[in-house]
Amino acid sequence: MKQIFLHRTGQPRLLLLFAGWGADEHLFPYTPPAGYDFLLCYDYTDEAFDYSLLEPYTEIRLLAWSLGVWTAARTLSGHTDRLTQCLALNGTMHPIDDTRGIPSAIFEGTLIRFTKQNLYKFRRRMCGTAEGLTTFMDHCPQRTPESLRAELAALHHRILSHPEPLSFPWDRALIGAQDLIFPTANQQNAWSDVPQLVLPGVAHYDKRLFAGLIEGKEELWTNR
Repeated sequence: MKQIFLHRTGQPRLLLLFAGWGADEHLFPYTPPAGYDFLLCYDYTDEAFDYSLLEPYTEIRLLAWSLGVWTAARTLSGHTDRLTQCLALNGTMHPIDDTRGIPSAIFEGTLIRFTKQNLYKFRRRMCGTAEGLTTFMDHCPQRTPESLRAELAALHHRILSHPEPLSFPWDRALIGAQDLIFPTANQQNAWSDVPQLVLPGVAHYDKRLFAGLIEGKEELWTNR
């Protein structure tokens, strides 16, 4: 996977963001709160992760979104000692699942029928409204369709090849009430053992929510 510092000034704490499928740095033009550097992980075509980038930090806040939730848990298992807060946003630990994740027929259909036109339709559903899509396109990832399909195919294979349940110390699940990618009810089913916050009016991607989380809106980061 790709790891890029979006803010790095030698701070003692780190905001670590595992983005969803198809993302890159253009989607997150925000500055973390004082005292934090900001490291973005995206493009999960391969699983390579440089753990040495985490070593300078005494405290790490983890925010994982969409398919980044499962990927973060898989990647950071055994490296949780400095994680102070872990938030899962619009994703689950069962990413391909008819009742706890993305329904399998929808996931596989997205992969099999991957075209530029269908990518546009996916993004429209991801953003929920035409206004949300316009906002997304203002910060659209600069990825080729070929790279997006390769990443999705790799994730599909990896998820189906590792069906065993993962254990990870999530503090809270943030669930968009208007999520059309990971259906809201499926997320609620998946997080029955984790505190949940259902966010009214929030689609799978929500610019204002990401701005608040990355910039450190504390009521979103509380562990209660």
